[in-house]
Amino acid sequence: MRAGELAAVRGRLEEFATEVFAPLVRRDQRAKGALYLRGLLLDGRRKSMQPMAERLGVDHQQLQQFMTTSTWQVRDVRARLAWRAVAVVRPQVWVVDDTGFPKDGRSSPGVARQYSGTLGKVGNCQIGVSVHAASEEASCPLSWRLFLPAAWDGPDAQARRRACRIPDDECHRPKWQLAPDMLDELAGFGLRPAVLVADTGYGANADFRHGLDERGLAWVLQAKGEMTAHGQDAVPHQPEYGGLGPRPLPRYRTRPVSLREHVLAAGRGRGRTVTWRKGSKAAMSSHFVFLRVRLAGRRPKPAADGTIGLSWLIARWPEGEREPVQYWISNLPPDIPARDLVRLAKTRWRIEHDYRELKTALGLDHFEGRSFTGRHRHVTLVTAAHLFLTEQRRHPKAPARA
Repeated sequence: MRAGELAAVRGRLEEFATEVFAPLVRRDQRAKGALYLRGLLLDGRRKSMQPMAERLGVDHQQLQQFMTTSTWQVRDVRARLAWRAVAVVRPQVWVVDDTGFPKDGRSSPGVARQYSGTLGKVGNCQIGVSVHAASEEASCPLSWRLFLPAAWDGPDAQARRRACRIPDDECHRPKWQLAPDMLDELAGFGLRPAVLVADTGYGANADFRHGLDERGLAWVLQAKGEMTAHGQDAVPHQPEYGGLGPRPLPRYRTRPVSLREHVLAAGRGRGRTVTWRKGSKAAMSSHFVFLRVRLAGRRPKPAADGTIGLSWLIARWPEGEREPVQYWISNLPPDIPARDLVRLAKTRWRIEHDYRELKTALGLDHFEGRSFTGRHRHVTLVTAAHLFLTEQRRHPKAPARA
């Protein structure tokens, strides 16, 4: 925002900052939180502390002390932001995703040579995992976690960990494990998704899916065609008991086959054309095949009678293609309309808009400090700035105090 544009919404911004920073116990902390928020919203090429301080006309030490050494809890502010974001976005789904932050050097917490979807290759970067509330009209992050690669664990990493002030209980965990932690934290705030969606990095992981099932969550997850499943009509066989040792468990006699093979066997003619959204220039539509399958693969969790529950298999098979180009799986009910299945799966596209605005306009990847806590505080305040802009777009004529 230009200075004049920010001045025009000063009343709304003050009201917003008063609510989201209310958990901060000291008045000066609340004031510096609002100041940092203004710095993120003001136009400028860099949103690190010194350039923001110059634009705000303050000593950058004020911002640095607030972000790195002041005592305030990110969790309390995050809870306020999450509740407010859900009320504004009115999400149809929550989206789990991750994004990369290219870095020079090796001093920033979590930095390593690792694959980044942002770069499209292996590079020196940090990875952040996020959960977003999303509808067809708006979306906003609800929570973040910084991924710590395995290189940040162990004796060789202790000096770097001390320099970044990484807590002892923060260690390497796969990215898919960070998402359930955030979902549990949000559930502790009293927030649960109607449906959760994620890409193949999460959907292909059986442990991630089991974690969602254990939490009683509905999901639509992108999948790989190589994943395996039994057909809808497959039934387990109970081997006879020979009288010695434990009784054998029911098992499927048929070999599970790949999702791709299931769809090819059904044929493109089994599908239908589905329009899931009206775009700015044309309706978004494609040809999809819908099947019911019993997911196999790594450690499926059968019922007591040995049966594996039915799941949706959704395959996008455009005209002119010899085989499907995308796959999704879902535990949503069997009577859900096909259009709703596709619409929910496709809602994930909005998150790319979030990442673009968070990085290019609000400086999500501009934090230059080494502090692990400071990094999470910066990300939380960038999320607050993004939510404020989302509110202005959703309710541009909302009354504001003078």
